[in-house]
Formats: sequence, C-alpha cells, structure tokens
Amino acid sequence: MSGGRTRHTLWMTAVITMMVVSGCGSSVEGRAVSIYDNPFTVAGLPVTDGPSGPRPGAPHSTLEVRNAEGTDSDILATDAIDDIQRYWAQTYPELFKGTFAPVSALISWDAGEDEDEGIRFCGDRTGGIPNAAYCSRDDTIGWDRTILLPALIDAFGPMSVVMVIAHEYGHAVQYQSGLIGEETPTIVAEQQADCFAGAFVRHVAEGDSTHFTINTSDGLNGVLAATVAVRDVDPNDPDSVHGTAFERVTAVQIGFTDGAAACTEIDEAEIESRRADLPQQFSNAADDGELPVTVETLEAFVRSFESLLTLQNPPTVTYAGSDTDCPDGTSTEPVSYCASTNTIGVDVDALAELGTAERPRRGDVIPLNVSGDYSAYVLFASRYTLAVQNEAGQPLDNPQTALRSACLAGVITAGLSAENRTSTSELEVWLSPGDLDEAVSGLLSDGLTASDIDGVTLPSGFSRVDAFRSGVLGGREQCNTRYR
Repeated sequence: MSGGRTRHTLWMTAVITMMVVSGCGSSVEGRAVSIYDNPFTVAGLPVTDGPSGPRPGAPHSTLEVRNAEGTDSDILATDAIDDIQRYWAQTYPELFKGTFAPVSALISWDAGEDEDEGIRFCGDRTGGIPNAAYCSRDDTIGWDRTILLPALIDAFGPMSVVMVIAHEYGHAVQYQSGLIGEETPTIVAEQQADCFAGAFVRHVAEGDSTHFTINTSDGLNGVLAATVAVRDVDPNDPDSVHGTAFERVTAVQIGFTDGAAACTEIDEAEIESRRADLPQQFSNAADDGELPVTVETLEAFVRSFESLLTLQNPPTVTYAGSDTDCPDGTSTEPVSYCASTNTIGVDVDALAELGTAERPRRGDVIPLNVSGDYSAYVLFASRYTLAVQNEAGQPLDNPQTALRSACLAGVITAGLSAENRTSTSELEVWLSPGDLDEAVSGLLSDGLTASDIDGVTLPSGFSRVDAFRSGVLGGREQCNTRYR
C-alpha cells in the first residue's frame, strides 16, 4: 500500500534465483462450468480431501531421459511427462490441425554442479541453473533434479512439480501448433502455458491421469501456491514479463475451469482486460509500497472503506484488541466483527505482525508464501465487509458469507487503486504493485479473508481466490449476484 500522508519503503522482494519459465529457446475441453452454485464445489467438481501426488501402484514411465539418475525427482518428472503427452495426444487434435507429436528429447541435470559445468541444455551448461524449461531450438524439455524439483516438493507437494512440467509442455504445444511465434509477447506465451497447465490439472482432478491424483482442497491449493511463488517479483524490472501472482493464478484457473480451448483465446487484449486499472509499476523505482500497520494507517483505511462501500450506520472500530466482549460470542484473531454491537475489534500488534514482509532465509530457493502489508489490510477490509453484509440483512455465518467477504474485499481492493480515484475521492491510502499477490497468497494459505463472522473459511483456496478476483474485476454487483 501507499499512503497519502506518509510513504514508507520496505517492500519485500522475494529471493528467487530461478524462475519456472520457458528459458533457452523462447526465453473435456470447451465446457462452461458454473463455479458459484455450490460453495463446496471447485469449478463443478466436489471438494475432496483425499491423496495428492503419485498414484499408488502405478507403474513408472519408461520414457528415455538423457542424463537422468533415477532420483525421486526424475521419476516424478518423467511420469508427469508421460501423462501430459497422453493428455495432449487426445486434446491436441480437438484444438489444432494435424497430429500431436511428443517433444524430441527429455533432459535431466544437476544444478548443484559448478557454473559452466554440467550437461548442456539449449546450448548452455546447466551447472548452477535450478530451472525447468522448454527449448524451442531443439524441441526439448529439461529440469533440475537436485535443487528446484526437491524444493518444490518440500514447499508445495509433488503435484507442484507436475504443474511446472505441464507449464513447460504447454510451451511445446504452442510452438508445435503455431499458436505463438517469434513476435508473440512473452506475457501471452506464459499466461497461455499457465492456462494449459491448469487444464491438465483438471484432467488429473477428474481422475483421468495414469500416474497422479489430486484433491481439490489442500492439493489444489498447493499447486496454486506454487504458481504464486514463481510470479514476477519486481514490477519495475523490464524482464518481469511472465505475470504477477494474481495474473498467473487467474490463467491457471481459466484452464482448470474452461479447459484448454479457453487458453488459446488468451492474448494481449484478454490479459489487459484482467489488469483493469490495477497498478502495474511503481512510479518511483525506490518505492516498495509497504505501509506499516498502525492505528493511524488503520483509521485511514476505515475512512477509505466508508468512501468505497458507504453505510448508513458505519461500524465502530476499537483498537484495544480483537475481543470486543461481543454478546454474540464471536471473536476472531487478529481482527473480529460483532454484529449486535456493530463493532470491529483489532489487535494492532498481531495484525501488524501479519502484515510484516517475511524475509527469505539464506539458502531458500522458493518462498513458501508472499507476505507484506496488504496481507493485513485485506483481512481488515474483509471484516469491514461483514458490517456491509449485516446492514444488507445478509447472513453472516454460512459459506456464502465467506465468499461474499472475499468478493467485497476484492471490491475494496480495486477501489484503492490510484487509477480509480476521483477528484472527490476521500481515499488516503492506495494500492501498490504486489498488494494483490499478498492477498492471493493469504487466501491460499489461511483463507481468513474469505471467512464468515466466526472465522470459518472454505477448504478450497481455488474458490476463495476466485471470489476475491470476482470483486476486483466485477465489482459489488457481481458479488451480490454470485453469492446470494
């Protein structure tokens, strides 16, 4: 966030020395599924809590992988390639002319080797390169089996590796089909590949994968969280051309919900429509958009909330703690709402801790989550939305409440964009690049922003994020229409 009175510069930049993107060579489809009818479904699929990862008893792939050593990471990636190729053998002719052809070769390497050492991939030595990529030069896919893939598994589970490999195979499909060319903007190629990966994950979720299974609660949440982790982290970097977490997760969800056919429709105009009037870069490269959580900044937010979602009877806000002695017995940490007294209680210190950017630890390859000031402010906004729902006479203690809370928090978020301010606006704080990524990460990790008055959230991070995005891009009326 940025403040109209005081600007603070403590923006967190995640330390990721690798990006799961196309490097080297280029740096059930068509269905319409309602994902709003039932809060306990995910894009039409039931919310499940079963296993996620390799399917027990499934024989491993016999595909040849150059330089592989048979490690768990190699086996996982090779099995993923096998299933992905089966998927595209069926799906490709439904979307493109001609017959699908598997990539020419698969390559595994050890990124722990010294720089300028190791096997060559796409013309370069692989030592010190923790990456996974598609090389259009020789139609190959390769991965680091020693640093990147184990880090993904440790952080987000084995299905995150499958997601990454599916993304890279998406690039192969783009080149084979002619969907992209040398003049295609990188952001378009990356968003399409994210979308194709989402379509394949849907294939797995429907039980159609030979080697893998995934549940639609924490399993799918982990896949989306991995997508957040490999977002563009510096919006002012000219090489940041792969998409924010908000954009990349959206692309994955398009593929998961609407199938691979919808991915072919992603172009610059479609991506720009999803960016709306949200901030894309810092006006000052030295800025970082961090606004420490204090009583003063929270009061500024309350005034902004009241400007964006006007209430006849705005809630009273107390900063003495989240426990307001509510007669209803409701209290959630670190901020809560009491309906009978129309009061929001805030534990400022605890909320400030939530909104402190988490510094990466030495040696970390991938951050587990993306945190910062807006992790706290969006939660605060969601509790204000309970007052909005209360005044509208809507229930505050059911799953639809949780989705409306996330959606209306998205409405507030979009309204805080500097591009949306008017000359009569009373906003004193406004959105910064990266704030939406912090919101999305929180929705996937603990989901309290998408919870009811008792703090009960939904098991599907997919649904929580989708509700938030509906508010960001669709406005208050869409929240009321979808989450009645």
